[in-house]
Amino acid sequence: MSDAPSRRALMTGAAAATLLAPGLAAAKPSAREADMAAIRKAAEAGYDASVKRIQDWIALPSIAAENRDMDKGADYMAALASDAGFTNVEKIPTDGAPGVFGVLDVGARRWLAIYFMYDVKQYDPAEWSSPPLEARIVDKPGFGKVIVGRGAVNQKGPQASLLAALHAIRAAGKKPPVNLVLVCEGEEEIGSPHFRQIVTRPNVLAALKKCEGVIIPAGWQSPSNGGVSVNLGAKGVVEFELVASGEKWGRGPKTDIHSSEKARVDSPSWRLVQALTTLVTPDGNTPAVDGYFEKVRPLTAREKELISLAAQRMTEADAKKALGVDRWIDDLPWEKALERLASQPTINIEGLVSGYTGPGGKTVLPGRAVAKIDLRLVPNMTMDDAVAKIRAHLDKRGFNDVEIKVSGGYDPTETPEDSRLIRAQLASYKRLGAPATLYPRLAGSWPGTVFTSPPVSLPAGQFGLGHGSGAHAPNEYYVIDSSNPKVQGLVGGAMSYVDLMYEIAEAR
Repeated sequence: MSDAPSRRALMTGAAAATLLAPGLAAAKPSAREADMAAIRKAAEAGYDASVKRIQDWIALPSIAAENRDMDKGADYMAALASDAGFTNVEKIPTDGAPGVFGVLDVGARRWLAIYFMYDVKQYDPAEWSSPPLEARIVDKPGFGKVIVGRGAVNQKGPQASLLAALHAIRAAGKKPPVNLVLVCEGEEEIGSPHFRQIVTRPNVLAALKKCEGVIIPAGWQSPSNGGVSVNLGAKGVVEFELVASGEKWGRGPKTDIHSSEKARVDSPSWRLVQALTTLVTPDGNTPAVDGYFEKVRPLTAREKELISLAAQRMTEADAKKALGVDRWIDDLPWEKALERLASQPTINIEGLVSGYTGPGGKTVLPGRAVAKIDLRLVPNMTMDDAVAKIRAHLDKRGFNDVEIKVSGGYDPTETPEDSRLIRAQLASYKRLGAPATLYPRLAGSWPGTVFTSPPVSLPAGQFGLGHGSGAHAPNEYYVIDSSNPKVQGLVGGAMSYVDLMYEIAEAR
Protein backbone atom coordinates (compact mmCIF):
# COMPACT_ATOMS: atom_id res chain seq x y z
CA MET A 1 0.00 0.00 0.00
CA SER A 2 1.44 3.37 -0.95
CA ASP A 3 1.19 6.80 0.60
CA ALA A 4 -1.95 7.54 -1.43
CA PRO A 5 0.05 8.38 -4.59
CA SER A 6 -3.08 8.40 -6.72
CA ARG A 7 -4.65 11.07 -4.51
CA ARG A 8 -1.68 13.28 -3.85
CA ALA A 9 1.73 13.32 -5.51
CA LEU A 10 4.48 15.18 -3.76
CA MET A 11 5.01 18.35 -5.81
CA THR A 12 8.71 18.09 -6.51
CA GLY A 13 10.46 19.68 -9.44
CA ALA A 14 9.73 16.58 -11.53
CA ALA A 15 6.01 17.01 -11.02
CA ALA A 16 6.14 20.74 -11.62
CA ALA A 17 7.97 20.22 -14.91
CA THR A 18 4.91 18.49 -16.37
CA LEU A 19 2.60 21.44 -15.71
CA LEU A 20 3.05 23.02 -19.12
CA ALA A 21 0.60 24.98 -21.23
CA PRO A 22 -1.52 22.87 -23.64
CA GLY A 23 0.15 22.23 -26.97
CA LEU A 24 3.70 22.67 -25.65
CA ALA A 25 6.05 19.68 -25.62
CA ALA A 26 7.11 18.55 -22.18
CA ALA A 27 10.61 19.68 -21.32
CA LYS A 28 13.13 16.95 -20.69
CA PRO A 29 13.42 16.54 -16.90
CA SER A 30 16.74 17.39 -15.30
CA ALA A 31 18.92 14.60 -13.89
CA ARG A 32 17.74 15.53 -10.39
CA GLU A 33 14.07 15.44 -11.42
CA ALA A 34 14.51 12.09 -13.14
CA ASP A 35 16.26 10.68 -10.08
CA MET A 36 13.54 11.97 -7.76
CA ALA A 37 10.80 10.40 -9.89
CA ALA A 38 12.56 7.03 -9.92
CA ILE A 39 13.25 7.17 -6.18
CA ARG A 40 9.64 8.06 -5.37
CA LYS A 41 8.44 5.10 -7.43
CA ALA A 42 10.79 2.86 -5.45
CA ALA A 43 9.60 4.38 -2.16
CA GLU A 44 5.99 3.63 -3.08
CA ALA A 45 6.92 0.05 -3.98
CA GLY A 46 8.73 -0.33 -0.65
CA TYR A 47 5.90 1.12 1.44
CA ASP A 48 4.87 -2.15 3.11
CA ALA A 49 8.45 -3.00 4.05
CA SER A 50 8.92 0.52 5.43
CA VAL A 51 5.79 0.24 7.58
CA LYS A 52 6.91 -3.12 8.94
CA ARG A 53 10.32 -1.62 9.74
CA ILE A 54 8.64 0.93 12.02
CA GLN A 55 6.41 -1.69 13.63
CA ASP A 56 9.26 -4.10 14.31
CA TRP A 57 11.34 -1.28 15.79
CA ILE A 58 8.53 -0.18 18.11
CA ALA A 59 8.14 -3.80 19.27
CA LEU A 60 11.67 -3.62 20.74
CA PRO A 61 11.65 -0.85 23.37
CA SER A 62 14.98 0.31 24.76
CA ILE A 63 14.20 2.37 27.86
CA ALA A 64 17.27 4.03 29.36
CA ALA A 65 15.38 5.16 32.47
CA GLU A 66 14.74 1.49 33.28
CA ASN A 67 18.01 0.15 31.81
CA ARG A 68 15.82 -2.05 29.65
CA ASP A 69 17.16 -3.78 26.54
CA MET A 70 19.87 -1.20 25.88
CA ASP A 71 22.32 -3.64 24.29
CA LYS A 72 19.53 -5.18 22.23
CA GLY A 73 18.46 -1.71 21.12
CA ALA A 74 21.98 -0.80 20.04
CA ASP A 75 22.39 -4.08 18.16
CA TYR A 76 19.07 -3.54 16.40
CA MET A 77 20.02 0.04 15.53
CA ALA A 78 23.32 -1.21 14.07
CA ALA A 79 21.46 -3.79 12.00
CA LEU A 80 19.06 -1.13 10.66
CA ALA A 81 22.00 1.07 9.70
CA SER A 82 23.82 -1.74 7.90
CA ASP A 83 20.63 -2.76 6.11
CA ALA A 84 20.19 0.83 4.87
CA GLY A 85 23.66 0.87 3.32
CA PHE A 86 25.94 2.28 6.03
CA THR A 87 29.36 0.63 6.21
CA ASN A 88 31.85 0.08 9.01
CA VAL A 89 28.91 0.20 11.41
CA GLU A 90 30.09 -0.17 14.98
CA LYS A 91 28.59 -0.26 18.43
CA ILE A 92 30.44 2.27 20.57
CA PRO A 93 30.75 1.62 24.31
CA THR A 94 30.26 4.45 26.82
CA ASP A 95 30.05 4.68 30.60
CA GLY A 96 26.32 4.12 30.05
CA ALA A 97 24.35 2.77 27.10
CA PRO A 98 26.26 2.12 23.87
CA GLY A 99 26.04 4.28 20.77
CA VAL A 100 26.09 3.35 17.08
CA PHE A 101 28.16 4.90 14.29
CA GLY A 102 28.28 4.33 10.55
CA VAL A 103 29.30 5.99 7.29
CA LEU A 104 27.79 5.91 3.82
CA ASP A 105 30.56 7.20 1.55
CA VAL A 106 29.55 7.30 -2.13
CA GLY A 107 32.33 9.62 -3.20
CA ALA A 108 30.11 12.71 -3.25
CA ARG A 109 31.46 16.24 -2.86
CA ARG A 110 29.63 17.03 0.38
CA TRP A 111 28.77 15.26 3.62
CA LEU A 112 25.67 15.39 5.86
CA ALA A 113 25.42 14.00 9.40
CA ILE A 114 22.29 12.38 10.83
CA TYR A 115 21.47 12.02 14.53
CA PHE A 116 19.34 9.08 15.70
CA MET A 117 18.21 7.91 19.13
CA TYR A 118 17.10 4.35 19.80
CA ASP A 119 15.72 4.79 23.33
CA VAL A 120 12.12 5.69 24.21
CA LYS A 121 10.20 6.94 27.23
CA GLN A 122 8.51 4.69 29.76
CA TYR A 123 4.83 3.84 29.35
CA ASP A 124 1.82 2.51 31.26
CA PRO A 125 -0.16 0.09 29.04
CA ALA A 126 -3.34 0.79 31.02
CA GLU A 127 -3.38 4.35 29.64
CA TRP A 128 -3.26 3.29 25.97
CA SER A 129 -6.09 2.57 23.53
CA SER A 130 -3.98 -0.24 22.03
CA PRO A 131 -0.87 -2.00 23.39
CA PRO A 132 2.06 0.45 23.17
CA LEU A 133 4.44 -2.14 21.70
CA GLU A 134 2.00 -3.63 19.21
CA ALA A 135 2.38 -0.72 16.76
CA ARG A 136 -1.19 -1.17 15.60
CA ILE A 137 -2.29 0.60 12.40
CA VAL A 138 -5.52 2.50 12.99
CA ASP A 139 -7.64 5.07 11.16
CA LYS A 140 -7.34 8.48 12.81
CA PRO A 141 -10.01 11.00 11.74
CA GLY A 142 -8.49 13.98 9.98
CA PHE A 143 -5.15 12.25 9.45
CA GLY A 144 -5.62 8.84 7.79
CA LYS A 145 -3.79 5.67 8.73
CA VAL A 146 -1.41 6.01 11.67
CA ILE A 147 0.84 3.72 13.68
CA VAL A 148 0.14 3.91 17.41
CA GLY A 149 2.99 2.93 19.70
CA ARG A 150 5.68 4.12 22.06
CA GLY A 151 8.36 5.79 19.98
CA ALA A 152 6.10 6.18 16.93
CA VAL A 153 6.89 9.89 16.48
CA ASN A 154 9.71 10.23 19.01
CA GLN A 155 11.73 9.18 17.10
CA LYS A 156 11.30 5.83 15.34
CA GLY A 157 8.72 6.90 12.75
CA PRO A 158 10.65 9.89 11.37
CA GLN A 159 13.93 7.99 11.59
CA ALA A 160 12.44 5.02 9.75
CA SER A 161 11.19 7.43 7.06
CA LEU A 162 14.78 8.53 6.51
CA LEU A 163 15.87 4.89 6.35
CA ALA A 164 13.06 4.32 3.84
CA ALA A 165 14.58 7.10 1.71
CA LEU A 166 17.93 5.30 1.65
CA HIS A 167 16.30 1.98 0.75
CA ALA A 168 14.38 3.71 -2.06
CA ILE A 169 17.51 5.38 -3.43
CA ARG A 170 19.26 2.01 -3.62
CA ALA A 171 16.20 0.23 -5.06
CA ALA A 172 16.02 2.87 -7.81
CA GLY A 173 19.62 2.10 -8.76
CA LYS A 174 20.86 5.50 -7.58
CA LYS A 175 23.37 6.76 -5.04
CA PRO A 176 22.74 9.42 -2.39
CA PRO A 177 23.86 12.84 -3.68
CA VAL A 178 25.80 13.39 -0.44
CA ASN A 179 27.90 11.18 1.78
CA LEU A 180 26.27 10.43 5.13
CA VAL A 181 27.48 10.04 8.70
CA LEU A 182 25.12 8.37 11.18
CA VAL A 183 25.56 8.93 14.93
CA CYS A 184 23.13 7.24 17.34
CA GLU A 185 22.68 7.14 21.10
CA GLY A 186 20.48 5.31 23.56
CA GLU A 187 20.21 7.79 26.43
CA GLU A 188 18.42 10.80 24.93
CA GLU A 189 15.40 10.32 27.16
CA ILE A 190 17.54 10.60 30.31
CA GLY A 191 19.45 13.70 29.21
CA SER A 192 22.23 12.13 27.09
CA PRO A 193 24.77 11.92 29.95
CA HIS A 194 27.33 10.00 27.86
CA PHE A 195 26.66 11.16 24.31
CA ARG A 196 29.77 13.35 24.18
CA GLN A 197 31.86 10.20 24.66
CA ILE A 198 30.46 8.90 21.37
CA VAL A 199 30.83 12.09 19.36
CA THR A 200 34.39 12.83 20.50
CA ARG A 201 35.67 9.35 19.67
CA PRO A 202 38.47 10.06 17.13
CA ASN A 203 36.94 8.28 14.11
CA VAL A 204 33.46 9.71 14.79
CA LEU A 205 34.80 13.24 15.27
CA ALA A 206 36.88 12.99 12.10
CA ALA A 207 33.83 11.95 10.08
CA LEU A 208 31.67 14.70 11.56
CA LYS A 209 34.29 17.33 10.77
CA LYS A 210 33.67 16.69 7.05
CA CYS A 211 29.93 17.46 7.30
CA GLU A 212 27.91 20.54 6.33
CA GLY A 213 25.69 20.04 9.37
CA VAL A 214 23.59 17.61 11.38
CA ILE A 215 19.88 16.86 11.09
CA ILE A 216 17.54 15.07 13.45
CA PRO A 217 14.50 13.62 11.61
CA ALA A 218 11.18 15.23 12.53
CA GLY A 219 7.48 14.79 11.81
CA TRP A 220 5.90 18.03 12.93
CA GLN A 221 3.83 19.26 10.00
CA SER A 222 0.81 21.32 11.05
CA PRO A 223 -2.44 19.55 10.14
CA SER A 224 -4.09 22.88 9.33
CA ASN A 225 -1.67 24.16 6.68
CA GLY A 226 1.15 21.62 6.44
CA GLY A 227 3.54 24.20 7.84
CA VAL A 228 6.85 23.45 9.53
CA SER A 229 9.32 25.38 11.66
CA VAL A 230 13.00 25.74 10.91
CA ASN A 231 14.58 26.31 14.32
CA LEU A 232 17.84 28.19 14.77
CA GLY A 233 18.51 26.46 18.05
CA ALA A 234 16.94 24.69 21.00
CA LYS A 235 16.78 25.18 24.73
CA GLY A 236 19.06 23.14 26.94
CA VAL A 237 17.70 20.84 29.61
CA VAL A 238 18.68 19.48 33.01
CA GLU A 239 16.87 16.64 34.76
CA PHE A 240 17.38 15.99 38.44
CA GLU A 241 15.69 14.95 41.66
CA LEU A 242 15.41 17.01 44.82
CA VAL A 243 15.30 14.64 47.77
CA ALA A 244 14.35 15.46 51.36
CA SER A 245 14.75 12.67 53.91
CA GLY A 246 14.77 12.24 57.64
CA GLU A 247 18.08 10.45 57.34
CA LYS A 248 19.90 13.39 55.68
CA TRP A 249 18.01 16.10 57.56
CA GLY A 250 18.59 14.63 60.99
CA ARG A 251 14.96 15.44 61.79
CA GLY A 252 11.81 13.50 60.98
CA PRO A 253 11.61 9.72 60.54
CA LYS A 254 14.16 7.64 58.63
CA THR A 255 11.31 5.44 57.34
CA ASP A 256 7.53 5.88 57.06
CA ILE A 257 5.79 6.00 60.43
CA HIS A 258 2.19 6.38 61.61
CA SER A 259 0.74 9.79 60.76
CA SER A 260 -0.45 10.35 64.34
CA GLU A 261 3.20 11.06 65.14
CA LYS A 262 3.04 14.28 63.10
CA ALA A 263 2.05 16.01 66.34
CA ARG A 264 5.64 15.61 67.55
CA VAL A 265 7.79 14.56 64.56
CA ASP A 266 9.04 16.70 61.66
CA SER A 267 7.94 15.90 58.09
CA PRO A 268 10.48 15.50 55.22
CA SER A 269 7.57 15.95 52.81
CA TRP A 270 6.79 19.41 54.11
CA ARG A 271 10.52 20.12 54.19
CA LEU A 272 10.67 19.46 50.45
CA VAL A 273 7.59 21.58 49.74
CA GLN A 274 9.15 24.52 51.59
CA ALA A 275 12.39 24.14 49.63
CA LEU A 276 10.50 24.01 46.33
CA THR A 277 8.57 27.21 47.00
CA THR A 278 11.83 29.17 47.23
CA LEU A 279 12.83 28.25 43.68
CA VAL A 280 10.07 30.19 41.88
CA THR A 281 7.85 33.24 42.22
CA PRO A 282 4.56 32.74 44.11
CA ASP A 283 2.67 31.98 40.88
CA GLY A 284 5.21 29.27 40.04
CA ASN A 285 5.97 30.80 36.64
CA THR A 286 9.34 32.51 36.97
CA PRO A 287 12.58 31.15 38.47
CA ALA A 288 13.54 32.97 41.69
CA VAL A 289 16.90 31.29 42.22
CA ASP A 290 19.64 33.74 43.20
CA GLY A 291 21.53 34.89 40.09
CA TYR A 292 19.59 32.59 37.77
CA PHE A 293 19.16 35.26 35.07
CA GLU A 294 22.73 36.58 35.22
CA LYS A 295 23.82 34.77 32.04
CA VAL A 296 20.50 34.81 30.18
CA ARG A 297 20.94 36.46 26.78
CA PRO A 298 17.90 38.57 25.85
CA LEU A 299 16.30 38.07 22.46
CA THR A 300 18.06 39.92 19.69
CA ALA A 301 16.24 42.31 17.38
CA ARG A 302 16.37 39.68 14.63
CA GLU A 303 14.95 37.00 16.93
CA LYS A 304 12.07 39.28 17.89
CA GLU A 305 11.47 39.97 14.22
CA LEU A 306 11.32 36.23 13.46
CA ILE A 307 8.89 35.67 16.33
CA SER A 308 6.68 38.50 15.09
CA LEU A 309 6.59 36.91 11.62
CA ALA A 310 5.90 33.51 13.17
CA ALA A 311 2.97 34.91 15.15
CA GLN A 312 1.38 35.96 11.86
CA ARG A 313 1.89 32.57 10.22
CA MET A 314 1.15 30.25 13.14
CA THR A 315 -2.34 29.77 14.52
CA GLU A 316 -2.87 30.47 18.20
CA ALA A 317 -6.11 28.46 18.29
CA ASP A 318 -4.33 25.39 16.88
CA ALA A 319 -1.56 25.73 19.46
CA LYS A 320 -4.02 25.94 22.35
CA LYS A 321 -6.05 23.03 21.01
CA ALA A 322 -2.97 20.84 20.64
CA LEU A 323 -1.94 21.60 24.23
CA GLY A 324 -5.42 21.44 25.72
CA VAL A 325 -5.10 24.90 27.30
CA ASP A 326 -7.32 27.97 27.19
CA ARG A 327 -4.93 30.69 28.37
CA TRP A 328 -1.25 31.55 28.42
CA ILE A 329 0.62 32.69 31.53
CA ASP A 330 -0.59 36.13 32.63
CA ASP A 331 -3.13 36.01 29.77
CA LEU A 332 -0.36 37.05 27.40
CA PRO A 333 -1.26 37.87 23.79
CA TRP A 334 -0.08 35.42 21.12
CA GLU A 335 3.14 37.15 20.09
CA LYS A 336 4.23 37.79 23.68
CA ALA A 337 3.50 34.15 24.54
CA LEU A 338 5.78 33.08 21.68
CA GLU A 339 8.49 35.46 22.90
CA ARG A 340 8.28 33.99 26.38
CA LEU A 341 8.39 30.45 25.00
CA ALA A 342 11.64 31.19 23.17
CA SER A 343 13.36 33.37 25.76
CA GLN A 344 12.31 32.18 29.22
CA PRO A 345 14.33 29.69 31.29
CA THR A 346 12.09 27.44 33.37
CA ILE A 347 12.04 25.35 36.53
CA ASN A 348 9.37 22.68 36.17
CA ILE A 349 8.10 19.99 38.53
CA GLU A 350 7.72 16.76 36.52
CA GLY A 351 6.48 14.73 39.46
CA LEU A 352 6.18 14.61 43.25
CA VAL A 353 6.57 11.32 45.10
CA SER A 354 6.24 10.74 48.81
CA GLY A 355 4.62 8.16 51.01
CA TYR A 356 1.58 6.21 49.85
CA THR A 357 0.12 7.02 46.42
CA GLY A 358 -2.23 4.07 45.82
CA PRO A 359 -6.02 3.96 46.06
CA GLY A 360 -7.64 5.14 49.24
CA GLY A 361 -5.67 6.51 52.16
CA LYS A 362 -2.83 5.21 54.28
CA THR A 363 -2.05 7.19 57.39
CA VAL A 364 1.71 7.48 57.27
CA LEU A 365 4.25 10.22 57.87
CA PRO A 366 6.75 9.58 55.05
CA GLY A 367 10.45 9.45 55.81
CA ARG A 368 11.40 10.61 52.33
CA ALA A 369 10.04 12.90 49.60
CA VAL A 370 11.24 13.37 46.02
CA ALA A 371 10.54 16.06 43.43
CA LYS A 372 11.47 15.28 39.84
CA ILE A 373 12.59 18.55 38.25
CA ASP A 374 13.55 19.70 34.79
CA LEU A 375 15.17 22.99 33.84
CA ARG A 376 15.02 24.54 30.35
CA LEU A 377 18.02 26.70 29.59
CA VAL A 378 18.46 29.53 27.07
CA PRO A 379 21.65 31.09 25.70
CA ASN A 380 24.09 31.80 27.43
CA MET A 381 23.15 29.54 30.35
CA THR A 382 24.96 26.28 31.04
CA MET A 383 23.89 23.11 32.78
CA ASP A 384 26.71 23.23 35.33
CA ASP A 385 26.10 26.86 36.26
CA ALA A 386 22.34 26.38 36.64
CA VAL A 387 22.74 23.40 38.97
CA ALA A 388 25.41 25.21 41.00
CA LYS A 389 23.14 28.24 41.44
CA ILE A 390 20.27 26.06 42.68
CA ARG A 391 22.59 24.32 45.13
CA ALA A 392 23.87 27.65 46.47
CA HIS A 393 20.32 29.05 46.64
CA LEU A 394 19.08 26.14 48.75
CA ASP A 395 22.14 26.15 51.01
CA LYS A 396 21.77 29.88 51.68
CA ARG A 397 18.24 29.23 52.94
CA GLY A 398 19.23 26.38 55.23
CA PHE A 399 18.26 23.49 52.96
CA ASN A 400 21.75 21.96 52.88
CA ASP A 401 20.25 18.56 53.57
CA VAL A 402 18.02 18.57 50.46
CA GLU A 403 19.93 16.49 47.93
CA ILE A 404 20.27 17.28 44.22
CA LYS A 405 20.67 14.11 42.14
CA VAL A 406 21.35 15.04 38.50
CA SER A 407 20.51 12.32 35.96
CA GLY A 408 21.40 14.14 32.74
CA GLY A 409 21.19 17.26 30.63
CA TYR A 410 22.97 19.55 28.21
CA ASP A 411 23.38 23.18 27.20
CA PRO A 412 21.26 25.13 24.66
CA THR A 413 22.15 25.17 20.96
CA GLU A 414 22.40 27.95 18.36
CA THR A 415 22.80 27.61 14.58
CA PRO A 416 23.61 30.48 12.16
CA GLU A 417 20.74 31.57 9.95
CA ASP A 418 23.09 31.87 6.96
CA SER A 419 24.57 28.36 7.29
CA ARG A 420 24.27 26.07 4.26
CA LEU A 421 22.17 23.65 6.34
CA ILE A 422 19.50 26.24 7.19
CA ARG A 423 19.44 27.67 3.67
CA ALA A 424 19.06 24.15 2.25
CA GLN A 425 16.18 23.35 4.60
CA LEU A 426 14.29 26.50 3.64
CA ALA A 427 14.87 25.89 -0.08
CA SER A 428 13.77 22.26 0.19
CA TYR A 429 10.58 23.08 2.09
CA LYS A 430 9.75 25.75 -0.48
CA ARG A 431 10.18 23.31 -3.34
CA LEU A 432 8.03 20.73 -1.56
CA GLY A 433 5.21 23.24 -0.96
CA ALA A 434 5.47 23.23 2.84
CA PRO A 435 5.14 26.70 4.41
CA ALA A 436 8.26 27.16 6.55
CA THR A 437 8.58 29.50 9.51
CA LEU A 438 12.07 30.46 10.60
CA TYR A 439 12.06 30.46 14.41
CA PRO A 440 14.76 31.48 16.88
CA ARG A 441 14.61 28.55 19.26
CA LEU A 442 12.82 25.29 19.84
CA ALA A 443 11.32 25.31 23.34
CA GLY A 444 12.05 21.61 23.64
CA SER A 445 15.51 20.14 23.89
CA TRP A 446 17.82 17.69 22.16
CA PRO A 447 21.54 17.05 22.65
CA GLY A 448 22.47 19.18 19.65
CA THR A 449 24.93 21.15 21.78
CA VAL A 450 27.32 18.22 21.37
CA PHE A 451 27.32 19.04 17.64
CA THR A 452 27.11 22.84 17.72
CA SER A 453 29.79 23.40 20.37
CA PRO A 454 33.53 22.64 20.11
CA PRO A 455 35.16 20.45 19.05
CA VAL A 456 32.50 19.57 16.42
CA SER A 457 31.10 23.11 15.85
CA LEU A 458 28.52 22.31 13.17
CA PRO A 459 25.08 23.73 12.32
CA ALA A 460 22.36 21.37 13.57
CA GLY A 461 18.58 21.15 13.67
CA GLN A 462 15.38 19.29 12.87
CA PHE A 463 14.12 18.47 9.39
CA GLY A 464 11.41 16.38 7.73
CA LEU A 465 7.88 16.31 6.39
CA GLY A 466 5.20 14.17 8.00
CA HIS A 467 3.14 14.33 11.16
CA GLY A 468 2.85 12.63 14.51
CA SER A 469 2.06 13.56 18.09
CA GLY A 470 1.80 12.21 21.63
CA ALA A 471 5.52 12.01 22.39
CA HIS A 472 6.02 10.90 26.02
CA ALA A 473 2.24 10.41 26.30
CA PRO A 474 -0.32 7.62 25.79
CA ASN A 475 -1.44 6.83 22.22
CA GLU A 476 1.64 8.31 20.56
CA TYR A 477 1.19 8.09 16.78
CA TYR A 478 2.83 8.66 13.41
CA VAL A 479 0.98 9.17 10.12
CA ILE A 480 1.91 6.61 7.45
CA ASP A 481 -0.88 7.12 4.87
CA SER A 482 -2.27 10.63 5.04
CA SER A 483 -5.86 11.57 4.20
CA ASN A 484 -5.03 15.22 4.90
CA PRO A 485 -3.75 16.91 1.71
CA LYS A 486 -1.66 19.28 3.82
CA VAL A 487 0.31 16.53 5.57
CA GLN A 488 2.67 13.96 4.10
CA GLY A 489 2.63 10.30 5.04
CA LEU A 490 5.50 7.84 5.07
CA VAL A 491 6.44 8.11 1.39
CA GLY A 492 6.19 11.90 1.32
CA GLY A 493 8.27 12.08 4.47
CA ALA A 494 10.93 9.83 2.93
CA MET A 495 11.05 11.98 -0.21
CA SER A 496 11.61 15.13 1.85
CA TYR A 497 14.92 13.69 3.07
CA VAL A 498 15.91 12.81 -0.48
CA ASP A 499 15.16 16.37 -1.57
CA LEU A 500 17.25 17.85 1.25
CA MET A 501 20.20 15.67 0.28
CA TYR A 502 20.03 16.99 -3.28
CA GLU A 503 19.65 20.55 -2.07
CA ILE A 504 22.74 20.31 0.13
CA ALA A 505 24.67 18.65 -2.69
CA GLU A 506 23.82 21.43 -5.16
CA ALA A 507 23.68 24.48 -2.88
CA ARG A 508 26.30 27.19 -3.28
